[in-house]
Amino acid sequence: MGQKHQRYKLVLDENLPKRQQFPFLNERHSLKHITHEYKQVGISDLEVYDLAKKKKSLLVTFNVKHFKKQAPLSIHTGIIGVSKNLTNEQVDLKIMALLRRKKRSELFGHFQQISGETL
Repeated sequence: MGQKHQRYKLVLDENLPKRQQFPFLNERHSLKHITHEYKQVGISDLEVYDLAKKKKSLLVTFNVKHFKKQAPLSIHTGIIGVSKNLTNEQVDLKIMALLRRKKRSELFGHFQQISGETL
């Protein structure tokens, strides 16, 4: 009997492409874009973090420098930092692998880095 995988809510920061560019994530998880679905443009990093926390979602961003230190501040959100050197397809597959591999308690309240060296 196979293990049932958790369905996560994720928010894409405004610097990431539309959710349709990540077909696996978009199909298997609740994926929303800060600009396209939530209609938030040019808001501060703190406001982005607060929105993800309010929605109880993981925040996916290229903006690692500003969000890494906020990750442990709440168990209602977590940060997934993505390398700008990855293609959309690589981001899609690597985040899918991360979500399958980690428990909810290892994601929320924590920072995860996705790069060319990670699975």
